[in-house]
Amino acid sequence: MRTDTNTNVSAVEIQEDLRELYIERALAEIEGLGSDPGYMADLLDDIESHKSAFTGAVVTEIATLRAELGGMLRG
Repeated sequence: MRTDTNTNVSAVEIQEDLRELYIERALAEIEGLGSDPGYMADLLDDIESHKSAFTGAVVTEIATLRAELGGMLRG
């Protein structure tokens, strides 16, 4: 997962990180860490943060593409 503070991360990059977090959660369950409330809470917080960031990035990318294709809205 990315640990840099770059705010210009694409939706694809966030989605990749989110997939890695889901894999980490599955592995944690397999390895018995699912019963560690602190670890699981942090992991679930990371997942939720990435889901929110992914949604925001997708909406921004769609709006940017729409603006590039259609120009300024009038009316």
